[in-house]
Amino acid sequence: MTQFTLVIGNKNYSSWSLRPWLVLEQIGVDFNEIRIPLDTTQFRQEIFRYSPTGKVPVLQHGNITIWESIAICEYLVEQFPAAKLLPTELAARALARSISAEMHAGFQNLRQNMPMNCRSHFPGKGMKPGVQEDIDRITTIWRDCREKFGNNSGDLLFGHFTIADAMFAPVVSRFITYGVKLDPISQDYAEAIRHLPSMQAWMTAAQVEPEHLEKYDNQ
Repeated sequence: MTQFTLVIGNKNYSSWSLRPWLVLEQIGVDFNEIRIPLDTTQFRQEIFRYSPTGKVPVLQHGNITIWESIAICEYLVEQFPAAKLLPTELAARALARSISAEMHAGFQNLRQNMPMNCRSHFPGKGMKPGVQEDIDRITTIWRDCREKFGNNSGDLLFGHFTIADAMFAPVVSRFITYGVKLDPISQDYAEAIRHLPSMQAWMTAAQVEPEHLEKYDNQ
């Protein structure tokens, strides 16, 4: 099979990059990783070699280029059907797609006020207007998925790993960084994501990155 190349930003800060990276790691795909530090001269000089939008992540597969996290994840669903990156049951599959799209398009208050920063700890910060409403909606999604489809088949939203888990993995990182208090079902799910070997590998790499972006580090 043609080699995959994933272009990402900093592991400490780039929530969008984490999503397809996690999928590739979870299903055991060999891929080349190109990391371009965000908000640098290097980024501005290099990114358009890979991305028509000037943003990360970007997946290259032979002569095919896919951008936007959700599109990359859906492409991997098609490339690796045996990995069952979407649930097989129709209602569960529809829900997984719906919540993945909702995560991709929404929760702007959470994104703006609690940016991903894997190596920092800001308990109690970022709770600006609208953030709690985003948190409440996210935890409602998690509880709904776990109660309807996940309880009898594993620890993740639909039991086994799907692209929906990848879409919400950066939120788990944010909740850890900002010390967000969760209900028991949501906390158990967050811990399950946190302890995935692939998630642990990402967070470990984030700890040793040399770059520091002041707008994210000084909360």
